[in-house]
Amino acid sequence: MEIANLTPAERRVWWAFPRGETADFSQPGDEHAEHGGSWGPERTVRAEVLRTLLLSGKSADGEIAALRVTGARITGTLNLHNADVPFAIRFHECHFESELMVYGAEIRQLSLSRSYFPGLEGTALSVARIVHFSNCRVPGSLRLGGARFAGALFLNGAHIGDADSPQDQVLQLNHATIENDVVAPGLVVHGEIRLNGASIAGSLVLDEAVLQHPGATVLYAKTLSVGTDLSATRLRAVGRLNLRGLRVVGQMDFAHARLANPGDVVLRASSIVAGEFWLREAAPIEGRVTLRRSQFELLHITPDAWPDSVRLDGLTYGTLDPHLPAEERLQLLEREEDGYVPHSYEQLALSYRRIGDDDAARTVQLAKQRRRRGTLRWPLKLWGYLQDVTVGYGYRPMRAAAWLLTLMLIGSVAYGLHHPKPLKPGEAPDFNPVFYTLDLLLPIIDFGQEKAFKPHGAYQWLSYTLIITGWILATTIAAGITRALSRQ
Repeated sequence: MEIANLTPAERRVWWAFPRGETADFSQPGDEHAEHGGSWGPERTVRAEVLRTLLLSGKSADGEIAALRVTGARITGTLNLHNADVPFAIRFHECHFESELMVYGAEIRQLSLSRSYFPGLEGTALSVARIVHFSNCRVPGSLRLGGARFAGALFLNGAHIGDADSPQDQVLQLNHATIENDVVAPGLVVHGEIRLNGASIAGSLVLDEAVLQHPGATVLYAKTLSVGTDLSATRLRAVGRLNLRGLRVVGQMDFAHARLANPGDVVLRASSIVAGEFWLREAAPIEGRVTLRRSQFELLHITPDAWPDSVRLDGLTYGTLDPHLPAEERLQLLEREEDGYVPHSYEQLALSYRRIGDDDAARTVQLAKQRRRRGTLRWPLKLWGYLQDVTVGYGYRPMRAAAWLLTLMLIGSVAYGLHHPKPLKPGEAPDFNPVFYTLDLLLPIIDFGQEKAFKPHGAYQWLSYTLIITGWILATTIAAGITRALSRQ
């Protein structure tokens, strides 16, 4: 390309490039490339000129070449399809009229901070250093599937998608590999973010991000791998978060987040493995939540944050914070979409036992038996009610002691006032109403009183009642103790 055919603005870029200098066309009052001042010819550069520089340019002696442009309007399409660009590319507060084409390109460094461009096709893009889309405006889509970035990816403050017509995959990073962090605090997306199969060696930061795709998936991160933490504090998400199979080595922090997808699934987080999952002081979740088969060392969430419908079968956690009475945690298990799920009760009881709160663990186990009772046929239900009333399924042993003491007092008073007649006068031992009552109540104890005396009339019926009740109490106590010991 002949330099004589270049405009004054293009000549400034041409001369700045080999020296790695910045061609600055910014004007006072420019706040953003999308709404900057006049884009006259004095600040307009053709994309074909930039492409020629990048594909055939050389460094000046003793300098490191780089394309650095600020405050310019770029006309035409910047097409670097499969290009090998050994230079850094930096556009700051620039306005692109057409979508950028960097499909399969290899670039030293790429920055489009505070710039406006309709979209970017960057599938299989490879960047040797950091990638900056900070505070950019992209009404279309940013397609980076299969990309490889040796440095961090910055999306902080970026606005992607059209608020009037959110689309699927406006930010596409499927199977991308980022060997550092993805830094996106304050990111605003209207449409769907896709991170399926992506690998992030560092952290994924979505603090104070706003994700909007009402009634549809707003974040699809199936089998995403995060090397350290996923931070989404004060995240605002309207739509479905699909995190199935996510792997996070460190912490998932959704503190103060607001998640909403009324009438549908808002958080599908099944088969996740993460060190910690924090929903501290999060707003009440609007929509259904699925945490089936997920594993956390620590799960921090208050009961008021859970929605009305959950699916928790197979969820495991080491510690449940904050520590609350079992009655408050049990309310959640009543919201299980699949009905009675034994594993959820066992997991909750186990978490209480791990911290030494055995009373709370027994409360959970008792609630489990009561919930299970509703799934049984009526004979087993009746037996269950009997175990509940008498010994609390073995988790309330003092209840059985109270029953025995009451029956012993009734029998002792009744037979103390009306002694039964001896079966063999002259051979019977002295009558003792207390031990006679104990003989009737406790089938495995024999004080010799029951065999020596025989009551009549109503007192005989009382003895039958004490014998039957004693057998029932003994059987239920034995069953309850066996069950309780088997859970230890």
